[in-house]
Amino acid sequence: MRKSHQITKVVGLLLATTFFVSCSKKEEANLVFKFKFDKNQERLNNFGLPTGPLPADHRAQSPDFNEMAAHYIELSPSAFTPLTEGAVIYNSPKNGNNAFLFDQLAKAKDGEAFFSIPLKDVPAGTYTYVRVSLAYQNFDISYRINPSTEIPIPAPVDLKGTLASFIGTKTYVDKFLIKTKEHTVNAEKAQGYWAFETSYMGWNQIIEGQVPEGAITVPNPIHDSSPMPPNSCVVTGPFNQPLVITGNETNDIVITISVSINNSFEWKETGDNDYYEPLEGDIPVDMGVRGIIPIIE
Repeated sequence: MRKSHQITKVVGLLLATTFFVSCSKKEEANLVFKFKFDKNQERLNNFGLPTGPLPADHRAQSPDFNEMAAHYIELSPSAFTPLTEGAVIYNSPKNGNNAFLFDQLAKAKDGEAFFSIPLKDVPAGTYTYVRVSLAYQNFDISYRINPSTEIPIPAPVDLKGTLASFIGTKTYVDKFLIKTKEHTVNAEKAQGYWAFETSYMGWNQIIEGQVPEGAITVPNPIHDSSPMPPNSCVVTGPFNQPLVITGNETNDIVITISVSINNSFEWKETGDNDYYEPLEGDIPVDMGVRGIIPIIE
């Protein structure tokens, strides 16, 4: 009996120790943000309304996204909450000139998490909108090259190229990989700076440019009650259901930011056709996303 009693005590001690270790190792619950890129999501304008037809001399296409980055996230209780007066849960580092630092942006591919914060650090409340300031995007687009002295080909060739663009207000860019080439800048770039890498049969070239100020589309469906400052890239979207934070959560809350990339790459057409021909003078005029829907998983 004494030996049986000792065994019972040992088993009880082991169970208590296991329970204590499992409790001590329990991870805290987090608020997690992911990107989803949707070519079929509604195409919106700056006021969050469905867009009309393109201008006669413009063309557009839906890119294949490789990566996107954000530098600001805010949860907004209502349509009347001014920018920065909601719960600001992420703000990327800046330099002394108030420019965001490219090498410290939260970047992610489709379906990947780009930011996470412990739920205990998020102010308790009910939120109906999210504001995400988008900073950088890298995507593949279709383009055409034509015969020339530089490219001795017998007929036009349709290819895929990679475009990287900076759509935040102002970003300090050191260097970045477009697709196969690393491009060095070491300067501050305004909203709308872009670089495009072309490649064919050993021929490789980087073309860069700047979209005019104010040309980047930044959808905000609550523009009338809570407008954004000029040249901001803070895109606003309503939650599919109110986000309620109590501060007592024990499980992660995952929010997927579904981004409309429906014809989000737009260019001025010079050849009167439906092909982006960067070597023939076709110029990007807008690569802003066309709306976001934050979905609580």
